[in-house]
Amino acid sequence: MRFTRRRLNRTLLLRQHLLERVAMEPAAMVEHLVGLQAQEPLPPYLSLAARLTEVDPWQVSRAIEDRSLVRVLSLRDTVHLHQPADAVTLPVWAAPVRERELKASQTIGSAREVDRAAFSAAVQEVLADGPLPQRQLGAALAERFPTYTATQLGQVARVAEVLVQLPPRGCWKPAASTAVAYDHADRWTGLPLAEPDVPAIVRRFLRAYGPGTAADVTAWSGITRLGPVVKAMDDLEVHEDEDGKVLYDVAGAPVADEDTPAPVRLFGTYDNLWLSHASRDRVMEPDHRKLWMGVNGAQAMSIHVDGWFAGLWRIEDGRVEVVELVRDLTRGEKAGLDEEVARVEALLAR
Repeated sequence: MRFTRRRLNRTLLLRQHLLERVAMEPAAMVEHLVGLQAQEPLPPYLSLAARLTEVDPWQVSRAIEDRSLVRVLSLRDTVHLHQPADAVTLPVWAAPVRERELKASQTIGSAREVDRAAFSAAVQEVLADGPLPQRQLGAALAERFPTYTATQLGQVARVAEVLVQLPPRGCWKPAASTAVAYDHADRWTGLPLAEPDVPAIVRRFLRAYGPGTAADVTAWSGITRLGPVVKAMDDLEVHEDEDGKVLYDVAGAPVADEDTPAPVRLFGTYDNLWLSHASRDRVMEPDHRKLWMGVNGAQAMSIHVDGWFAGLWRIEDGRVEVVELVRDLTRGEKAGLDEEVARVEALLAR
């Protein structure tokens, strides 16, 4: 099959459940999307609200508290909200990505030279009696490695070990401090760390983000040299885009008609929709990217109209404020935006 850019857009929205909201448990959506991007606390809730007919943020919070959803550094070396089975396998797969951060991080600095075996043993010792806030973890490690600062060593622990972020971090409107506290992922989940089935991960990616290329899987995961893996998967279908680029897909995956209407949606600072392809032109015109991306990341949250990036929004006193639109909206699109704003404000008020 030949996929036009518009058909790729609509198919991505279809597989992301963004053409029509679905009745699904939040944990099931998290599994389908292979995790929700969660660098900041709010975006996972907005991601779920954009895709589910009903989402109770307190239910999601309870899932973080009862360990059926887990915050952990995984894909692209960023925090994601995962189901437990993914929380103990995807970070293991993504270890090379974390190694790149260890080598490049200015915060870690010279502490990247610490003896890793001794350091890992020290983290085990420090956390033997239970989880610790990052500041205390770093201070305890600095007692054992006085050549480096507590801040440096806390960052090394965050990146080099598979540690989960404990609640109330990431919970909905927590009354307590949301300073990051860490525990070992295997102890927190009760599951052993394990190498994942990489072809199975590729298939999951394609079901939720496909069709795509090995470069897309790399953009989504941060893992390189996936071309031979994808090409060796003889169960995949082979398509092409309008430029003749080869696209891979799982057999029987749904494909959207390019004329399918796409409703207005509001997303958080980062959303899986944005960060999962080598080129963001599936959801954004190239010349709009500079509007969204600042020097240190996204400048505001994003508005999508008719399936494409259409502007920025932010929260002011619990209300949605539209910062900028890239084009004039039709009367129907304005009504759709008003409806979506009301939906998000109702969520924020909970």
